[in-house]
Amino acid sequence: MKTLFIIILSLFLVNISYAQSEVDKKAIRKACMNYLEGFYEGDTLKIVNSIRPSLYKFGYWKNKESSSYKGAQMTYKQAIAYAKGVFEKKNFAKKDAPKKVEILNIMNHIAAAKITAWWGVDYALLSKDGDKWMIEQVLWEGPPR
Repeated sequence: MKTLFIIILSLFLVNISYAQSEVDKKAIRKACMNYLEGFYEGDTLKIVNSIRPSLYKFGYWKNKESSSYKGAQMTYKQAIAYAKGVFEKKNFAKKDAPKKVEILNIMNHIAAAKITAWWGVDYALLSKDGDKWMIEQVLWEGPPR
C-alpha cells in the first residue's frame, strides 16, 4: 500500500510539473509574440505588456554602404516610441514577414527565447514575477546583407 501511494504521488507531481511547464511555455510565447507583434503592428500596449521598464536591448545592424556592423541600444521608452511610429506612419511589417519564437530554456524564474523577425534575430531573456513572464534583456543582430 505504501509503494502504491508513493507511485500515485509521484505521478501526480509529474503531472503538476508538466502542467506548470505548459503554462509557462504559453506565457513565455505570449510575451515574445506580444513583443514581436507590438513592433510589427505598432501596438504600444503589446510592447508595454511584454517588456520591463528596465529593458536593456542592444544589437548590431549591417551598414549598407560600408558593410560593417554598428551597435545600437534601445531603451523601454524608445521601444514604445518605435511602435508608436510604426502605427502613426502605417509602416507595418509585410504579411509574410518572419514571425517565429523558439523557447530555448525555462527555469523557475528565468527563461531564454530566440525570436526571428524581419529585422533579424533577437535572443530574449525573460523573468517571471508572480505568473507573468516579461522580457528583461534582448541581444540582436540584423540579417546579413
